Amino acid sequence: MNLQQKFRETLFSVLPVMLIVMILGVTVAPLGGTTILRFLIGGILVIIGLTLFLLGVDIGILPIGERSGAALTSKRNLPLLLGASFFIGFMITIAEPDVQVLADQVRSIDPDVSKWGLILMIAGGIGFFVMLGILRTVLSIPLRIILIVSYGLIFAMAYFTPEEFQGVAFDSGGATTGPMTVPFIMALGVGVAAVRAKSSKDGSDSGADSFGLTGIASAGPIFAVCLYGIILAVTGSGGDGSVAAESTAHEAEGLGVFITEFPMVLKEVSTALLPLVFMAALFQFTLIKMPPFQVIRMIRGLILSFVGLIAFLIGAKGGFMPAGTKLGEILGGLAISGDKTLLLLNAAGEIEKSMLIPGIVQIILLLLTGCIFGAVVVCAEPAVWVLTDQVENVSGGTIKRKVMIVALSTGVAIAIGLSMARVLFRFSLWYVLIPGYIIALALTFFCPKLFTGIAFDSGGVASGPMTSTFILSFSLGASSASGGNPAVDAFGVIALVAMTPLIAIQILGIVFKIKTREAK
Repeated sequence: MNLQQKFRETLFSVLPVMLIVMILGVTVAPLGGTTILRFLIGGILVIIGLTLFLLGVDIGILPIGERSGAALTSKRNLPLLLGASFFIGFMITIAEPDVQVLADQVRSIDPDVSKWGLILMIAGGIGFFVMLGILRTVLSIPLRIILIVSYGLIFAMAYFTPEEFQGVAFDSGGATTGPMTVPFIMALGVGVAAVRAKSSKDGSDSGADSFGLTGIASAGPIFAVCLYGIILAVTGSGGDGSVAAESTAHEAEGLGVFITEFPMVLKEVSTALLPLVFMAALFQFTLIKMPPFQVIRMIRGLILSFVGLIAFLIGAKGGFMPAGTKLGEILGGLAISGDKTLLLLNAAGEIEKSMLIPGIVQIILLLLTGCIFGAVVVCAEPAVWVLTDQVENVSGGTIKRKVMIVALSTGVAIAIGLSMARVLFRFSLWYVLIPGYIIALALTFFCPKLFTGIAFDSGGVASGPMTSTFILSFSLGASSASGGNPAVDAFGVIALVAMTPLIAIQILGIVFKIKTREAK
């Protein structure tokens, strides 16, 4: 895939969000000239960085995953395959940009949490569940059995997890499966399913088995972060998120922030990509043994990924995330200010019904803005377009791409709208997550296996870089301004975005199943 095409995909992904922020920033939620300028510069860096990063993944990193998966499965050595699967999942997750952003967001609301401790726990969770998913494919265990058991254990563990870590845990499941992790995991899953189908005598469907590995892997970080939260609670190391309300409101001044961020980002990216370089070198000498021209291409891809990731993180930290936080603070502050004014009037004994109108309008404005961001973000994600095209092809045109886009867009809009409602009214995340996952897991008994795999894979696809950077910052800002606890009220937005496709795609799968029966 060439540079021009990657740039176009990234531009269409980021530009709609930038346009909405600009409109809001000069109308109902004035951000100020410096913040808007920083946001524009940050947006440009995000576009350039994401373009170079994704191009580097395509030409230098993805081939490593594809060749490694094929080479490992051809050796027919199960312990080697499982060990290498854990190693690949662990190494790739450390380099995932969405994980870096999420860890920074968690640190911003709880400085007592170790950033690299959190990243390593997430990476370990991904590695273990990738290994579990590969074992599932080899042993032909039904996907729904693995999912039901996994999420049953996760919700049981989450019951004992501190409240401020519950939202972070479920957010990590969606944020982890990003542009770096998904290609590797899918390549590995497709390779194992294809090799198993060739050698199987039971007529296994490699098409259905090819999907679902990303969905299983997404459960790993949730389990790992829940465990991490319990460990911190037992050792007394974690904070309560109370610092967050003040720290998120603080914003560094001037454009020099981009220069200030550079040394730290350079160190973080170098630390993140070094294990990936080590893994590539190890596999080259021991497993895949690519010819020199492909090695040069791989090195070029790694360099592009390195430069792109630096630009992406500097743009996100220096301009994109602060603007999202401030926009959330302004809209959240407007919504809650109307409510506080009404309470004061009531306490003073003055009843003026007209004072209720501004509060309602401002609350609706915040909820509506969240819904619009949700609809735009999911439509703009390049991976969503790939997924919808894939489903249209698999269904033989029965499930149209437009229907898929409308379903996903509506679902994610509702998800982010619910997240804004949580910020304002502070109801528990479980009121949405538990019914949602019960419905999603119940649908696995009625949905075709192929669509169940695609549905659980698509949860990570929908929660892409824009959700991890801008939408989460927007939620943190709104929570901070409304006087809530960002650790409890704001985190969970990525989890809701990741949950929506589980239901939407499976419903479409059931529709496809009914239409197929009618056609027959």
